[in-house]
Amino acid sequence: MNERHLVVVGASLAGLRAVEAARRSGFDGPITLIGAEPHLPYDRPPLSKEFLDGADLPAFRGEEVLRDELGAHLVLGTTATALDTTARTVRAGEREFPYDALVLATGAGARTLPGTDGLRGVHTLRTREDALAVRGALDAGARTVVVGAGFIGSEVASAARKRGLDVTIVEALPTPLVRAVGETMGGACAALHARNGTDLRCGAGVAAVEGDGRVERVRLTDGTVLAADLVVAGIGAVPATGWLAGSGLILDDGVVCDETLFTGAPGVYAAGDVARWHNPLFGRHMRLEHWTTAAEQGSVAARNALDPAAAKPYSTVPYFWSDWYGSRIQFVGVPATDEVRVVDGDPGGDRFVALYREGDRLAGALTLNGQAQIMKYRGLIMRGASWADGLEFAGRRRAAVMERV
Repeated sequence: MNERHLVVVGASLAGLRAVEAARRSGFDGPITLIGAEPHLPYDRPPLSKEFLDGADLPAFRGEEVLRDELGAHLVLGTTATALDTTARTVRAGEREFPYDALVLATGAGARTLPGTDGLRGVHTLRTREDALAVRGALDAGARTVVVGAGFIGSEVASAARKRGLDVTIVEALPTPLVRAVGETMGGACAALHARNGTDLRCGAGVAAVEGDGRVERVRLTDGTVLAADLVVAGIGAVPATGWLAGSGLILDDGVVCDETLFTGAPGVYAAGDVARWHNPLFGRHMRLEHWTTAAEQGSVAARNALDPAAAKPYSTVPYFWSDWYGSRIQFVGVPATDEVRVVDGDPGGDRFVALYREGDRLAGALTLNGQAQIMKYRGLIMRGASWADGLEFAGRRRAAVMERV
């Protein structure tokens, strides 16, 4: 085992967890961690949350821990450009790195607004540098337009309103968050914007972002013109697979993997935002851009890559959260459309629980300010609870709350 070499491409959460899991499993061979950013691995969710409010963004692990305790050879600020699965090498910068086991954890890149290259004041929000630029503009009182009413865009709007700034969100779809939580509850979440003074404009696209060197206005497809000093594009992300062209891996909205995160190429596994794997719990392929999934997959991918004969499947109930205007939105499972039922609270108020049915099973749960409940529903879904089981559990919780009142 000493002579085997593990290479991890992607120095974010999934990549870090891969390194840690390799050492915990007893692997004592060389590990190389390659990352496109010059920074040590850091936590990304705070970029659109507390970091915009001025909090620090420390690294997950100090350099001495990564180098000395975990024994990782760090290759940071270097983008991987090619994978040769026959020769078992990764090309990054001017060097080639041989591997026996390889974990691909290159994540995803933010989609950009067409025609905005070189226009100052237009940003995505994916890296520390992105977040610093957005934070600086908000601190300066920028007139803010957010394109896309998803979670990142909504968190930017929340940060702007916290400073008392005017902010407009432009969303091309009639209802936001349809893919994430479904149409019915997407509208309920969107109501938070109106209650907190954010101008949400749905059903209108961006025709042009204009300015003389720096953004000055956003022109919408309905003819509206919005003055802007800051434009943040929150229009989704694209898995970082371009460098894998010609590698022989199957690329289809990510690196396609089986239930063990195996890519089909000997020794090569994938994890995090870049992996589209078969989730046995739901019987379908998924690609999840969630913190929890990235952390778990990084660990599983490394262990499976180092001991493929004992590879274990990775199944999970997807989980994500988002903080808007002092409220927390949490979702577990999948946004099934057979039925969505509010089982507690009021979709128009500041607290609710909604359940999602797929066939006769409980498939998902959405809460607004329901931190005490959401993980209980995740456990039910993980155990394969029926729809009736979910409704019964919700009824018991309501009854228990009423008894305490």
